[in-house]
Formats: sequence, C-alpha cells, structure tokens
Amino acid sequence: MSTQLSAGGAELTVDQDNGCRISSLRIDGTELLRQGAHFGAFPMVPWCGRMADGRFQDGGVVHQMPLNHPPHALHGFARDAPWKRAVAGPTEAAFTYDLTEPWPYPGRVTQTFALTEDSVTLALGIETYGDSFPAQAGWHPWFLRNLGRGEDAVIGFEPAWQEERGADHLPTGRRIDPLPGPWDDCFGMPYGVDVTLTWPGALEVRITSRAQWVVVYDEQPEAVCVEPQTGPPNGLNTAPRLVTPVDPLEVTTTWTWRRL
Repeated sequence: MSTQLSAGGAELTVDQDNGCRISSLRIDGTELLRQGAHFGAFPMVPWCGRMADGRFQDGGVVHQMPLNHPPHALHGFARDAPWKRAVAGPTEAAFTYDLTEPWPYPGRVTQTFALTEDSVTLALGIETYGDSFPAQAGWHPWFLRNLGRGEDAVIGFEPAWQEERGADHLPTGRRIDPLPGPWDDCFGMPYGVDVTLTWPGALEVRITSRAQWVVVYDEQPEAVCVEPQTGPPNGLNTAPRLVTPVDPLEVTTTWTWRRL
C-alpha cells in the first residue's frame, strides 16, 4: 500500500509496506530518487549506519542484533518492516512502527511527511513504553546522480570535520579535516546539517536538519546519498543518546528545491 501527496508540481509517494520509505519524489514530472525496492529514501531506526559486530552495550548488558550486513548490523529494522498509516491528507501524512524483537526495548516510532510545492519536511520520533534505551534516527535518501538530462549532481557542503574511517568502515573516534571524495563517510556539522545537491541547469535541492551529523555516500554511479542523522555510525556504542519516558528522540529534515 502506498500514500501519495501532491502540492503544485511536487508529487511524493510513501510506501508504508516497505519500510515507510519515499518510493518516489517528482518535481515537475522529473524523478529525483533512485527507483527499486531497496532505494528511494528510507528511515534509519533505531540506529543509523553500521553497528560494530551487531552489538551495543546498555549499562552492563550487551545486546546482539542480527548481522544484516556482515560483519556488522546496518541501518536498523524500520526500513524492512511495514508501518501503519495514522493519518493522511493531500499534503501531509503520518505513520507509526512499533519496536519489537530482536530490539530489546518496547517503543514506538512515528514518521511524518509535510509537502509543499517547493519543499518536504520529514520528522521522526522515538518514544519508549518502558525503560530508557539508546537509539538513533535519520534518513537515507538515494538521489539520482543524473536526472536524465544535463550534468551530474554536484555536492556542496562545509563540514567542520570528518570522522576518520577505519578499515572496518567504522569511525575510529578521531576527527580529521574533510578529505575530497568519493565518500562513504560521516561528517560533523555542529550548527546543523546543510548540504546542497545541484544538477546544473535543472534543479537544486538543499537538505537541512538540526541534526549535527551527516553521512555522504557517492561511490555508486547511479546515485548520491546525503543522510542526516542524530549520531555517527556505531553511535549506540560511542555516542549514545537515551530515549527516556520524558525525553523522546525527535529529529526533522527539510528538503527545499529550486528550479534552475
């Protein structure tokens, strides 16, 4: 089942049965996202990126997650699960997903979409039904490198640092000056994520968020990924953010486009 939103020349489709991902985002009829069951733009919940060996520690307890990207666990469970539609209108929609085994803590994730003719705002919230637990949230959009006309997308951003990446593709804990691409890397933007994708002569999309971390992945010829998230890869172990009964985890991102 899918939910379609439209505003002006913008059309957005949410596939709630396949991870509540944006399966299509069209501006004036032009598709922005790589198509396919594993692509589009999906939520990363309850962690983002790689978790080392699929394990994280909460207090004195070590929890083992399935190794869906051996030797690590990747991007959480929400992208592979059906979500429930809570509300939907012409330009806005909301969906929920209940955290279940093998995640060891009961909780609920809510994702909302708000579309205008020149932007879409996405929001994720994680709440607990019981004990506090560490979690992360973010998005993994696969933007097409080429829109089928004109030049390839150009990535523009000014991060404060880059997380040094080890041979295991995990951050080493050392912050370095940003290196030139291609990237499969996490960057720190302490004043908020602000990344621009420009398809010269066609379209510009600015991706912003109050989140302070972004992963940029552009090693595949078909697409480029700009992933705002609440912590770095393996962050449940290195930079845990607790979801508590009085302090849910909430994050938003806005994608704003401009015709060139």
